[in-house]
Amino acid sequence: MEFILRRTSALYVLLQNVPAARLKIQQRQLSQGEWLRRARFGRYERVLPEGPSARDPSPPAAACVRPPYADGTPPPPPPAAPERKSPADVARMRRACRLARRLLDELRPLAKVGTTTAQLNDELWRQAINAGAYPSPLNYRGFPRSICTSVNNVAVHGIPDNRPLCDGDIVTVDVTVYLDGVHGDCADTFLIGNVDEPGQALVKAAYMCRDAGISVCKSGVPFSAIGGAIENAAAISKVTVVPAFVGHGIGSYFHGPPDIYHFAHGFPGMMEEGMTFTIEPVVAQGTEEVVILEDGWTAVMLDDGRAAQAEHTVLITENGFEILTQ
Repeated sequence: MEFILRRTSALYVLLQNVPAARLKIQQRQLSQGEWLRRARFGRYERVLPEGPSARDPSPPAAACVRPPYADGTPPPPPPAAPERKSPADVARMRRACRLARRLLDELRPLAKVGTTTAQLNDELWRQAINAGAYPSPLNYRGFPRSICTSVNNVAVHGIPDNRPLCDGDIVTVDVTVYLDGVHGDCADTFLIGNVDEPGQALVKAAYMCRDAGISVCKSGVPFSAIGGAIENAAAISKVTVVPAFVGHGIGSYFHGPPDIYHFAHGFPGMMEEGMTFTIEPVVAQGTEEVVILEDGWTAVMLDDGRAAQAEHTVLITENGFEILTQ
């Protein structure tokens, strides 16, 4: 059974603290026929996951410093409030984020027609360990692989598998590594072969929205400014922000406060110097509603439209911001 996740769903409320008065949850099953019949948003293949995924081996302790959850135990709780990093913490964050960026950039030329997302995953696993880092997604709350790869109608948290990438696909590759006791996190959406114009426009919009959100970052500015800037950029680009997925504080913990909402809102909170967090809007061609599939991770667009995402880790500085994953 799949769960439909929307701004008013109970699961969304639990995850994102939206007022409970707005909650509503639905369940439905999507048949293969339904997936194949929907072709409203351009020329591309609608993707269904293969099913149960192989699990990557956890790197040995001698190969890298491993996060507390590497053995499959739940991660420790993050700090209760947004954390202001010390200069030493910032230096470690820079190193981890630079490595995440380098490893993601090295995957780009490999993401081509005929390559499987499992092959991208395996390459990242090897290269992260060679660099003395741990691939952060692996075993985090049970996630089985080392990166997330979300193709076409998959919005986020796609599990790498043996489906070859096809001409016209778009694929979001989300890379996070744990180095020197902290995480660095970034994502790009790659164009595979000859992507149609609507697909190219969607990917361009994802970057415009991310950069619009980053542009307003500064100490003393409310977090809500980020969501407002992103939603304005999405309206200009004629795409839909998928509100169920948020940016997050990051450091020695993979996910923690603050929650960075990518839509206009009135939630409290102010940016302060030393905070590090991700800005990672997901934008879609049609509806904002997603379905969480039975694997508990893969989120697909309810209407089969495509989604795209771009992500940076950002540091708030005295005079503005620094993009750590640039």
